[in-house]
Amino acid sequence: MSDDQKKPFDFMGFRKIASAISIFLVVASIALLGVRGLNFGMDFTGGTSVELEYAKAPQLDQVRSRLTEAGYDQFVVQNFGADTIVLVRLSEAGNDQLAQEITDVLEASGDKLELISSEFVGSQVGDELKEESGLGLLLALVVVLIYVGMRFQFKFGIASVVPLAHDVIIVLGFFALFQWTFDLTVLAALLAIIGYSLNDTIVVADRIRENFRKIRVGESWDIINESIHQTIARTINTSGTTLVVLLALYFLGGEAINNFALALIIGVVVGTYSSIYVSANLLMVMGVSREDLMVPAKEGAADSEEEEQPPEWLNRM
Repeated sequence: MSDDQKKPFDFMGFRKIASAISIFLVVASIALLGVRGLNFGMDFTGGTSVELEYAKAPQLDQVRSRLTEAGYDQFVVQNFGADTIVLVRLSEAGNDQLAQEITDVLEASGDKLELISSEFVGSQVGDELKEESGLGLLLALVVVLIYVGMRFQFKFGIASVVPLAHDVIIVLGFFALFQWTFDLTVLAALLAIIGYSLNDTIVVADRIRENFRKIRVGESWDIINESIHQTIARTINTSGTTLVVLLALYFLGGEAINNFALALIIGVVVGTYSSIYVSANLLMVMGVSREDLMVPAKEGAADSEEEEQPPEWLNRM
């Protein structure tokens, strides 16, 4: 039996279960953001960044231990570009002596190192970054709504923007739950997630629109199932290869990009799910129909156009 003769997997048959899962995850994420909040990094809270170069690559755990013994409690230590370069980020306000104090503490253990640079980010700058990053995310969603509404139809615009907000909220919920550091790299990951999820959603939406115009037999439920069935292989292959790269970044890329890779890993998994279930589910709820997507026929062209024959399984229903 060919693919056109086989009835596709009933994706929409699980839409109520998928809706319950999505609502639970979104509500739980919003609650976590309200109760625990995000663990903002120095980019948003302000603090001091000290860059040091060692003669030979140090053990980062030992560097952290020495700073803890010296009385520093809120800091991040990571490699920066090379194994011999260490970036120490502290929540303390910067002053002329702080960078030299850090250098002296680490040199006291016998390691040879050199202070490359130090810089201070004020809390006011961090507050501005919070506001601007939030506005940036909202603006991205509004632009997507306008684009998809013009490219397809307004119902498709809603069914594209809601999954993007769904994906971002759930990723933020994970960061609030585990108190992973939220910095500018994670913000960049959120914007990348919006782009990735949107691309996946548009592929499915384009096939749904195409099938509504070509297949003149069957209910919306059947046509959406058929469209997802036709695109699922592409979706899985794209997500799978993307995850392989992200896992490599997470395990091999070093601490500096761990949270960036982690946010993208969660976003790709959730985004793949939402492009199948959240987006298509919303189209079902809003009652998308063939009439919403039909192109007005030109005079004299209606009789000459040939309709695509529906899959055999639809004819037998």
